[in-house]
Amino acid sequence: MITPDLHPGEPCIKGTRVPVAMIVGSLADGMTMAQIREAYPRLADEDIRAALAYAAELTHQEILIPLPA
Repeated sequence: MITPDLHPGEPCIKGTRVPVAMIVGSLADGMTMAQIREAYPRLADEDIRAALAYAAELTHQEILIPLPA
């Protein structure tokens, strides 16, 4: 969920101030779901999976970047 007044519009887990990017980055750095839940007790496994699903969905979006002429 994106709320403009939290983390300047950065996607966060609903009902928290925990950014999706922090969760995905923590997993990429080798943290386990249990370690993330320990650091952020309000998160559940389904929140962490939702962050991964959101990140996966972003990879399917087409981004067009104009090239200089």
